[in-house]
Amino acid sequence: MAQDTYSLISTNNAYATGWISTLNCRFHRIYILSIALAFSLVCPQMHAVSWFPFGPDGGSARSIAADPRDHAHLYLGAANGWVYESHDEGNQWVRLARIGNRDDLVIDHILVDPLNNRHLVVGAWVLTDLNHPDGGLFISNDGGVTWSSQEEMRGQSIRALTAAPSNAKVLVAGTLEGVFRSVDSGAHWERISPKDSHEIHEIESLAVDPLNPDIIYAGTWHLPWKTTDGGKSWTNIKQGIIDDSDVFSIIVDPKRSNVVYASACSGIYKSVDGGAKFVKALGIPSSARRTRVLMQDPNRADTVYAGTTEGLYRTDSAGKIWAETTSSAVIVNDVYVDPTDSRVVLLATDRQGVLASDDGGKSFVSSNNGFSARQITAYTGDAKHPATVYVGVVNDKDFGGVFVSHTGGLSWSQLGAGLEGRDAFSLGQAPDGTILAGTEHGIYRLNGSEWKRTGDEEIVVPTAPVPPAAAGGKTAHVAAKKAKQTTRPAAKERVVSAPVPVEEKKFDGSVYGFARSGETLFAASSQGVLRSVSSGTVWSAVAALGGSEWRYIASARSVVAAASLDTLEISVDSGKKWQKVKLPEDVTQLSALAVDGKGDLWVGDRNGVYFSSDKGANWTTPKGLSVRNVNSLYYDEAAGRVLLTSSGPSTAVFAVESATMQVRAWDTGWNLRFVRPVGDHLVAATLFDGIVVQPRMVDSAELAAH
Repeated sequence: MAQDTYSLISTNNAYATGWISTLNCRFHRIYILSIALAFSLVCPQMHAVSWFPFGPDGGSARSIAADPRDHAHLYLGAANGWVYESHDEGNQWVRLARIGNRDDLVIDHILVDPLNNRHLVVGAWVLTDLNHPDGGLFISNDGGVTWSSQEEMRGQSIRALTAAPSNAKVLVAGTLEGVFRSVDSGAHWERISPKDSHEIHEIESLAVDPLNPDIIYAGTWHLPWKTTDGGKSWTNIKQGIIDDSDVFSIIVDPKRSNVVYASACSGIYKSVDGGAKFVKALGIPSSARRTRVLMQDPNRADTVYAGTTEGLYRTDSAGKIWAETTSSAVIVNDVYVDPTDSRVVLLATDRQGVLASDDGGKSFVSSNNGFSARQITAYTGDAKHPATVYVGVVNDKDFGGVFVSHTGGLSWSQLGAGLEGRDAFSLGQAPDGTILAGTEHGIYRLNGSEWKRTGDEEIVVPTAPVPPAAAGGKTAHVAAKKAKQTTRPAAKERVVSAPVPVEEKKFDGSVYGFARSGETLFAASSQGVLRSVSSGTVWSAVAALGGSEWRYIASARSVVAAASLDTLEISVDSGKKWQKVKLPEDVTQLSALAVDGKGDLWVGDRNGVYFSSDKGANWTTPKGLSVRNVNSLYYDEAAGRVLLTSSGPSTAVFAVESATMQVRAWDTGWNLRFVRPVGDHLVAATLFDGIVVQPRMVDSAELAAH
């Protein structure tokens, strides 16, 4: 999974504050307390976490497994290391545990022991360099509350995991290195594929014969294999399958073990002779050939579901005819069919989370209450409607973009119309109240419930000076269609000089952050810093800063600061004049920027936090503040403090009082991307788990400053 880690900079320091105090405080606090009590009742393992997740619901779900003794008790694996559970067949999900205390594990397989439903086995992998695979096999003996790593499989990238239907103690795992088997419910493992094999590795799928645990099918990244003697010998079962086909899924009919289905990048195949020969199924278009999962209806042998990268398909004729039952926008990772009622079908999908059907897969609705795997990258509040807040997400395409809450973050709805599936890197509010979104391709303004792109054709960004002869006498000017070019005098401060010809190009850059100084808006982008005096309807390039990439922008009153990864510039007159600021000697790559109410500069990097009260002439680290990997700084104007977070290992929120430089910290229990004040609460964005809220009625553990 791609990991966007852009730090979000202040748009308007007052926008995100004060809304909770405008709500009915008694109602709000009772509500928060009830949520806290609910978590303590249904999720006791969360006691150590004093900040509670509130969505937005949805994201990427990877796997679904059912308790053999209770069909309504489901487990859900996510792509961020979390296992969820539901006791009402997916209507409500609760976080159960984060496997391995990591947020990069993809939980693709969950097994619930039919002999002991408190015994769970999970296979995980990490999306990483193939030369450095990672993952592992994890075991729980208390229903998923606590987990331990299985030593023999530690670090293995586990891409397939299944149990023998005829002997629940026999488990088989497929990794990038080969096929492994356990005969004691996962306590011990041994490799059963040849260690020196050049073919039986990169195992993507597994199936075990319903009657004989020694008959195992293994699908690799190139073709399928079969053993009939528990791995002592293997046969390549490729007849009828297009060469070099990645085999994503294999299933064996539980009552007719000679019937085998296999899905590959080249299509769906069926064998009626135990894999000796396969025949390609018809009816699924070539664009949907990447069938990630096959699932046979446990009550109807001829009904098989095919979860593809372009929708769910179903056959009721044992593969002769297939029909698409969802939109092609649905990317299916797993399919669950209720063994007691075939009308109930659940899908684990990319971006849309869990989809549920009560009519046998003919129609689906979202079933994500309590499940949130969103990557929040942006935040802003509405100054005129304090309970309204907005967050931006990445990697969810048409199902992401921007979400709005009119209840202060307790419930969310999507605002994606008009964004065309683009990621929201930044959010802000213009002086006229319009909400702005910065994307990987320009700036959008919210018009009602739909986003409209600003006139990017009106934004001209300078790249490099052009010799007068080559320019043909054309000059540039700061306006809707031109941009100024400045020269650098010997002094530190740079002032706007006479126009100089520049090479120009239309703006189509990534927008990383907004800031406001009076009635002027600024935007940091991959093609320079932009400026607007029309509430974001028209933008022009700040030519004094050039057209290079600027990642961060921050402001307080008339002081505006802009930074790239290794450069910092400041203006003390709302952007009219700019001067370069010398960074702290220890800083090699900036990761955060803020300006406090006194106009002091704050920067962060992997080594810590620094502030300067003399425009960068001298830099100091706040006394008693020791934090690394800083990923956000934000000036909380209402409270007169600078808030900061790090990408780890700390899960704390830090606050530095501007007047006294006193340092406070709260342990949140989450890996954070940034934090914002919301009335007398704090709201934080996690790296991969959506928004978490600091409940006022539940004391956060305050840490001693260190």
